Amino acid sequence: MDRLPVSIDRNSPEPLQSQLRQALIAAIHAGKMAPGQKVLSSRALAEKLGIARNTATAVYDELVARGYLEAQPRRGLFVATRGQGKGQSVAGASVVDWQARIGVTPSKLNHIRKPLNWQDYPYPFIFGQVDPRLFPLNAWRNSSRDTLGRASLDWWAADRAVDDDPMLIEQIRTRILPERGIYARPEEILITLGAQEGFYLLAQLLAGAGKRVGCEMPGYPDSRFIFEMSGAQSVPLPIDEKGARIASGQGLDLALLTPGAHCPSMVMMPGPRRDEILARASQDDFLIIEDDYEGEVAFAREPALKSRDRDGRVIYLGTLSKTLAPGVRLGFLVAPEPLVKEARWLRRLVHRSVPLNNQRTAAIFLAEGHYLSLLRKLRAAHADRWYRVMEHLPDLLPGFRAPDPCHGGSSVWLELPEGVNGRELIAAAGAEGILLENGDPFVAPEQAGRFIRLGLSLIQTEAIVPGMRLLGEIAARLAQEGVSGPNENAALDQSGAQAAS
Repeated sequence: MDRLPVSIDRNSPEPLQSQLRQALIAAIHAGKMAPGQKVLSSRALAEKLGIARNTATAVYDELVARGYLEAQPRRGLFVATRGQGKGQSVAGASVVDWQARIGVTPSKLNHIRKPLNWQDYPYPFIFGQVDPRLFPLNAWRNSSRDTLGRASLDWWAADRAVDDDPMLIEQIRTRILPERGIYARPEEILITLGAQEGFYLLAQLLAGAGKRVGCEMPGYPDSRFIFEMSGAQSVPLPIDEKGARIASGQGLDLALLTPGAHCPSMVMMPGPRRDEILARASQDDFLIIEDDYEGEVAFAREPALKSRDRDGRVIYLGTLSKTLAPGVRLGFLVAPEPLVKEARWLRRLVHRSVPLNNQRTAAIFLAEGHYLSLLRKLRAAHADRWYRVMEHLPDLLPGFRAPDPCHGGSSVWLELPEGVNGRELIAAAGAEGILLENGDPFVAPEQAGRFIRLGLSLIQTEAIVPGMRLLGEIAARLAQEGVSGPNENAALDQSGAQAAS
């Protein structure tokens, strides 16, 4: 093995031993290290990578134990000859016309997208990503370690079918929901794989062909797509400076709302508008699904709409992922018991339960006060970043317009100046290290190219002003060049992008 098919990133927070183990396994599965091939000695490997020999030896020993490598007496270590991938598919060419067979094509929807290398941008104005510098890694590690203890393991390692972790339910019921003005019984709470799964379960149970679902426009595209794919008809709900407006007599069965912080404009719905919508729901007999995606981390907050609900019409969706990390995929649904019961059994048909080890880790993290401490840090960081953007917006980004009034949160929604197209701006800014979010998935087709979103959850405060200054220079250059109108070729790279979750 003259050419080493693995490398080590010394700037990564991942331990060297873990990096090396994963890199060697990936190289074996990809066929870069062929079955029967002799591998470098631990001494030679350590010298080539500049790591301790003990690290290389420990990784080799583990890969031998796991069957990836074989030790041959007096000859050395070799890639195992059985059970390893060849790096290529052995299946023949498919003769099935899959386009004719597949009934729905969600890949063709206008999803929120981000480049795969978003972490490489110097100015990552991206929404929904957690700042690792604020995350209490040691506290989470300790909570995970406690989850692996015998007392907890006896609970989560079993097949609990439809049950959720009662410890997590109790933490949500007593620590999180009262902060939003909500009081619920345990049987009125269901754990979900993020709020996204909550939308799916509710769409299957409450929507379908012949149902009319009010969706904010502009609004969160994923919830709209989920309900439309159930067969329901989406009805656009216009947005003004007070949030969504619902006229009488629209024949709605459901309304999907983000009253705490409208997605994407961050407009906060005031009390009188909330009371008006609740009265309309009672008068016209429709249900409301409240997506409180920003409720925990927003520094400018009002109690949830559900806190005003007196007749059980509001179904509440909350998330822990915005605070902990998107990859944790933990959310919760709060609704009357009959609906939660059916959602629980529907969830069982999809994947039985949300991983119970993750539930218990989050429960311990909450119970020991780490979650509340993290929330304080996030709210302070978001406030600092948001005020920095708003302070410098007129000078550094002239012609860019934020909603008025604009309420603080983890993003800023901006309408672009005349003569500047969003897709062109995103492409030009990306080439100079600025990552922007395309506003097109949120808006009606006729408004495409007019908006961007500045996410603030990841970018460091000290990078905001330089990033805005550079963005303003790029926008001015595009306006001077007369760039206008949609340009499909300048859209965010579709081949190297992934749907945001």
